[in-house]
Amino acid sequence: MKDLTEDAHSAGYGTPLGVGKRPAVLVIDICAAYLDDDSPLRAPVEDAVRAAAALVQHARARGYPVLFTRVAYRPGTTEGGLFRLKIPTLAVFEDGNPLGDFLDDPAPHPGETVVVKQYPSAFHGTALAANLTADGIDTLFIAGLTTSGCVRATATDAMQHGFRPVVVADACGDRDPRLHEANLFDLNAKYADVTGLEAARRLLT
Repeated sequence: MKDLTEDAHSAGYGTPLGVGKRPAVLVIDICAAYLDDDSPLRAPVEDAVRAAAALVQHARARGYPVLFTRVAYRPGTTEGGLFRLKIPTLAVFEDGNPLGDFLDDPAPHPGETVVVKQYPSAFHGTALAANLTADGIDTLFIAGLTTSGCVRATATDAMQHGFRPVVVADACGDRDPRLHEANLFDLNAKYADVTGLEAARRLLT
């Protein structure tokens, strides 16, 4: 059986996209729902959250834009459509449920963009692409939750909208390390660059 990395490279996958002229950090859905023991979405993501907080702190200190996303649904509506039908526990993101709240760290500062979304990708049904273009941003360092879900969907859509996605592996997390690693491998092969926290810090100088 071929080594996966060798096989991907032999097929032409994994060419780096690199970093453009104006990067930003995009933090995906880091909220209480993934850390509260009483939440149905609880996942072992503490290390990823700490790494995301470190990435955000580094970016702010060097003047790079930081953007956040959160999921929100109005109770009694059909917002979220088939996504909510597929995953009924997304009800934790209905307005008023504290599980949808940001953590103390990382959390948006006054003046930082917060994208409210209802589907996996931060681009779907939002003004994110238009706002990034207006700000001249061409690269997104992506952190957040979960790797196989909203991180993957956002990174894929970033590339499809013409933004260079850099997924910071240490700053993303999932319900199981196998999901995390498999999706990072596929993202790096086809849709994004995947890097570690220290390498990301060096790129954001």
